[in-house]
Amino acid sequence: MTDIFHEIEEDLRRDRLRKLWDRFGGVIIAACVLVILAAAGWSGYQYWRHEQAVKASEAYQSAVALFDAGKMQEAEAAFAAIAKSGPAGYRTLALFRAAAAATARDKAAGIAAFDAIAADNSVPPLARDLALVRSALLVVDTAGLPEVKQRIGGIANGTGPLRHSARETLALAELKAGDLAAANKTATDITTDSDTPPGVRSRAELIRRLTASATAPAGEAAAGTAPTQ
Repeated sequence: MTDIFHEIEEDLRRDRLRKLWDRFGGVIIAACVLVILAAAGWSGYQYWRHEQAVKASEAYQSAVALFDAGKMQEAEAAFAAIAKSGPAGYRTLALFRAAAAATARDKAAGIAAFDAIAADNSVPPLARDLALVRSALLVVDTAGLPEVKQRIGGIANGTGPLRHSARETLALAELKAGDLAAANKTATDITTDSDTPPGVRSRAELIRRLTASATAPAGEAAAGTAPTQ
């Protein structure tokens, strides 16, 4: 008697499964096909990305070799090509190397290249700030203090990791412009910042000492310059 009930139960189960398959079999097959296609597509995409990275790496090394050989114009063009079509990581590196190659060829071209990086919203914010610092450092030798401030004033007054380099560049520009009091203040800001790297701190301390007379009272400055008897 028990076997009969088991057979009936099995028949009912098979009947329910058959109905379910008749109703949803096509959907199940389609879902399986989609899963297989998605897995194959993802594997293909990963392989494509790997191949692109390998090609970009080889192209980048070739461009570096041109740069090291002093072929700046060819290096600049090679880096520009990588920046145009290479993966995101290589693109940012290539933009900076192209700007460095342009600088070695012509300082004005280098300034324009770094300014272009700083204005490119597809570049990470920290890299854009770095481009401004690099541009400002070049401007110190070619233009006036206002242009330097325009580029890095906000970075120098901020709390970001590039504030130290920006302040040092600003202090150099102020010193070159003859604004000793401003240079002394900027250098003091650098030396009193506990996070300032040692190298930047030591150079700022030198600027601070060179411009100390600009902050001394008039009587002390006169005494310091009076001839000895």
